[in-house]
Amino acid sequence: MKLVSVIIPYFKKKKYIADTLNSVLNQTYNNLEVIIIYDDPEKADLNYIKKLVSLDQRVKLTINDKNVGAGRSRNIGIEQSKGKLLAFIDADDIWSKNKLEEQIKFMQDKYISFCHTSYKIINEKGEFISLRKARNFMTVNDLIKSCDIGLSTVLIEKETIGSNRFPELKTKEDFVLWLQLLSKNIRIYGIDKELALWRKSNNSLSSSLFQKNH
Repeated sequence: MKLVSVIIPYFKKKKYIADTLNSVLNQTYNNLEVIIIYDDPEKADLNYIKKLVSLDQRVKLTINDKNVGAGRSRNIGIEQSKGKLLAFIDADDIWSKNKLEEQIKFMQDKYISFCHTSYKIINEKGEFISLRKARNFMTVNDLIKSCDIGLSTVLIEKETIGSNRFPELKTKEDFVLWLQLLSKNIRIYGIDKELALWRKSNNSLSSSLFQKNH
């Protein structure tokens, strides 16, 4: 079983992080490490996060000296990761219990290295808003028209990311990375199963393209 490294940037999401973390740790595929990158210099939630981390030895915590943003925090997580596969989830999103298992089987069956899934969009109360369907992206032109890739649904082989990283932008940093990979002839495959909940919060911009944390 390949080790999956799950990277979670954390910035002021105390209300949701326990549910997010539980949805990761309770996966049917359990060979994983979880790397939380704590990116809030105020450190108001740090003791709470440390308690959550202490409950499962698969969870590791890195504390940034200053606020560096979600893109850079994810890059720090990539550098620290030991897994063959990388997954990302924002600190207020939720995975279905079988998300990783379904994606790993899909990748193995089709000999692919990068996939994402359909997902439901919910509000801060957890109420359903809308649905995004996953599809395949073969070229830069496919993606540039409409980026419906939910970052929290992505599973990618670490080797495929290679030396590419999230740019340090305030918004769309994931979109830019996916375009970089497509420009290198790496294809992105969609699984049309709703395997995650993406939370649209008041301090987030209207699309999954945008960084929710800042």
